[in-house]
Amino acid sequence: MQGNHFTVSYHTAGTLAANHVFTFIAPFDCQLEAISAGGSNTNNGLIIAGPSTSTAAYLASASIGDGSVPVEFVKANFVGAEYPHIVKGVIVTITLDYDGAGGTATADFTLVLTFSEG
Repeated sequence: MQGNHFTVSYHTAGTLAANHVFTFIAPFDCQLEAISAGGSNTNNGLIIAGPSTSTAAYLASASIGDGSVPVEFVKANFVGAEYPHIVKGVIVTITLDYDGAGGTATADFTLVLTFSEG
C-alpha cells in the first residue's frame, strides 16, 4: 500500500436487534485496502460490502470477529481477489446481518474501512 490513506469507521453500542447498512459517498477516486469488523461478544454477524448498486460486489458474505477481536478482510478476501476501485461519488455500503441466519446477535459492533487515494 502506497500513497495517502484514510479510514472510515462506525460503531454501534449495545446488542443489536436488526440489520444495519452503513453508507458514505466516496469523496474522490479511491481503492478499498482493508475492512476490519467485529463485535464484543461471540456472535453470528455477517457483512457484505459494495456500491449501493451491487451491495456484495466488493466483499461477499463474511463472518465478523468475536469477543472484541475483529476480523480483517484484505485483497485475498475481496471479490476477484482484487482491491476494489471506487470512483468519486459512488455510494459505498457495508451491510451487517446482525445475527447471521437467526444466530446470536452482535453486540458493540465496530467497523473500520481503510482506503488509499487514487
